[in-house]
Amino acid sequence: MLKKLLKKHRIKLGVFLVLFGVWFFCLPSVLFKTPTSTVVTSANGALIGARIADDGQWRFPKLDSVPHRFKESILLFEDEYFYEHPGFNPISIFNAIKHNLTKKTRRGGSTITQQVIRLSRLNKNRTYFEKIIELVMATRLEFKYSKDDILKLYATHTPYGGNVVGLETASWRYFGIDAHELSWGQAATLAVLPNAPSLIFPGKNEALLLNKRNRLLKKLFKEEKIDKTTYELALMEPLPNKPLPLPNISPHLTERIKKEYTGQRINTSINYTLQQQANVIAKTHYERLKQNEINNLAILVLDVETRKVLAYVGNSLSDKNNANYVDIITKNRSTGSTLKPLLFASLLDEGQLLPNTLVMDIPTVINGYNPKNFDKKHAGAVPANRALSRSLNVPAVRLLRKYGLQKFYNKLKKINLKSLNKPAGHYGLALILGGAESSLWEITQTYAGMAASLNYFSKNMSVYRTKEYASPNYLNQKVMDFGETNFETNGFNAGAIYHTFKAMKDVNRPEGDENWQFFDSSQPLAWKTGTSFGFKDAWAVGVTPKYAIGVWAGNADGEGRPGLTGITAAAPILFEVLDRLPYSGWFAEPLDDLVALEICEKSGHGASSYCVNSARVLVPINGTKSKSCPYHKPLNLDSSGKYQVNASCYPLENIQTKSWFVLPTIMEYYYSSANTDYRVPPPFLEGCSVGESELMEFIYPKKNEVVLLPKDLGEKKTEVIFKLAHQLQNSQVYWYLNNTYIGDTQDFHEMILPITTGTYQLTAVDGEGNQIQQTLKVKMASQN
Repeated sequence: MLKKLLKKHRIKLGVFLVLFGVWFFCLPSVLFKTPTSTVVTSANGALIGARIADDGQWRFPKLDSVPHRFKESILLFEDEYFYEHPGFNPISIFNAIKHNLTKKTRRGGSTITQQVIRLSRLNKNRTYFEKIIELVMATRLEFKYSKDDILKLYATHTPYGGNVVGLETASWRYFGIDAHELSWGQAATLAVLPNAPSLIFPGKNEALLLNKRNRLLKKLFKEEKIDKTTYELALMEPLPNKPLPLPNISPHLTERIKKEYTGQRINTSINYTLQQQANVIAKTHYERLKQNEINNLAILVLDVETRKVLAYVGNSLSDKNNANYVDIITKNRSTGSTLKPLLFASLLDEGQLLPNTLVMDIPTVINGYNPKNFDKKHAGAVPANRALSRSLNVPAVRLLRKYGLQKFYNKLKKINLKSLNKPAGHYGLALILGGAESSLWEITQTYAGMAASLNYFSKNMSVYRTKEYASPNYLNQKVMDFGETNFETNGFNAGAIYHTFKAMKDVNRPEGDENWQFFDSSQPLAWKTGTSFGFKDAWAVGVTPKYAIGVWAGNADGEGRPGLTGITAAAPILFEVLDRLPYSGWFAEPLDDLVALEICEKSGHGASSYCVNSARVLVPINGTKSKSCPYHKPLNLDSSGKYQVNASCYPLENIQTKSWFVLPTIMEYYYSSANTDYRVPPPFLEGCSVGESELMEFIYPKKNEVVLLPKDLGEKKTEVIFKLAHQLQNSQVYWYLNNTYIGDTQDFHEMILPITTGTYQLTAVDGEGNQIQQTLKVKMASQN
């Protein structure tokens, strides 16, 4: 029976199947192919920036939902039976045809669904054939999408005059608010506007737009969508004027997102209030810094636990002439001293250093490299944590050499410092003083990773995570992957981090800085400043258990400025940002990674049997591997205690042995000047042999150091000051050059010698016959 029926009506059935196929496949898989604007919102959904679509239109991505007030307004104005019809309204179409045949004006009978189809077909000429196509496609659209989805498509793609497309865009451009915050008067205005978008131009047709809006408001009142009071208040609302600029409170982040997520709506982790506060801070300090022709700065704030970006100020509010468009946060700059805490932690980690261990701060030349402290002074010996807090360059270079350049470089690569893209030898020992480049993004990321590693160890059964130093994240919904838990760290152990932060927290003012009180804060902070060579980059980076703050100041074009230092340019910004953050407290002691060790109070080394004063201190576990104090030694003294003696010159039964804090000659030379409590060992009793004591050492020139003469003096003799340190007071030293006597010095051993280029043998002999020699090379400054 069925076969007969199909055979009888096969032509009709064929036509039906063809028509059904045309209908079923008439709708493209992607209805709208027009590009959309890049839209950026804060963590709480507030708009913080947007960038125009590639076709020059302000067209926000598809709405998640249509605001209630606009929905009621548009349905009443455009399509009252939207939820009842199948995509077209026969009555409306009939009335429109009748009107158009009898009247001079034109009237449309399109439903919202049909208008969506017309918009997707780029508003083709309105012919009856086009209307039929729209009608067919509208029914297919109704079959594929829900009514609410169709309404969202309409609200997203309807034109609002000029290059403003879509409800959300229009809401921001004409009223400066989110679409969900529209009042009834504003919603009614935007409901009637697509019907005649030309009415929006300021000063033109305002009366027509007002009448259209008010008629809709009256209809809303009659249909009991709004009450009388709301109706009357809505009538009093003003019409929009010229389009308003969109919010742009984090322009550089918005530009970055445009490149990485073009045409998408991105909900960031930015804290809207903090971002605004950071902008104000940046503006205030830009006004301060530009007086010294410092035109650029950047601020980055991270949440330590989640590694999410809370504030992002990519540059100051300068102008294009000062490259205000450059996103400094992502650009590599000389790191200055910001890597010093990482070296300190590395040394603590391996037990090569204890927090208070005395480290050398003396004139240093290593393979021709001559590092200098910022103030050009030397302390002789200084506690390691103080060397870090005072950011002394010479101890840092000497410690890097001790730790190993390649090993430290490998450690930096391991903790995700990707900007180090050249071999370790390219940077040399200057790596620790800013010889490498990195970005504010990476430096702040590293400090945040250290803080998070310490926090996680203390709170989670003394374990670490394998991806703790992951790059920060500005996507609000993204959950960071910090890897698996492990008893071994891929960065620094918790005890080393804790003592590093403790040293950074105890930062005292740099020598001679009278304005340190301005940096006091009620909130504890582990922080570090940095200044690059030539005063081109000023850094200040700090961490609390909850927040990491990075600040950079300088000129984007690399121009250096006198006074552009981390302490003067960047630190004030750091502390202002800190004051805007909730109180974080201080880091918990990672007791499982600390061990009590008897420490010599004077030297900071593990106490030896000769240390006079010592105390038990918690240090990183590997600190037990460190050597005991080398500076406390037993001295054999005569019965009066005024002279050193030995068995060859003094009765053995009258010799008394006393522990004495003795530094090597060159260290003592500088240390005694800065530490008035230092007691020089007593001199030897006359007739007693000094033995092999190192009583003398050259300060300048150091071993293997080449003396360079100014080029413009040619081969003329140039006076050069040679310096020597002697451990004994009232000592007399006789100087010789190539075995020729050239003079003597008493107590203060400096000899001025007129000299030309060449190779010499410099000899110094004291009154007791002790002698030191050194080969001296003198070259012109231009010579290799």
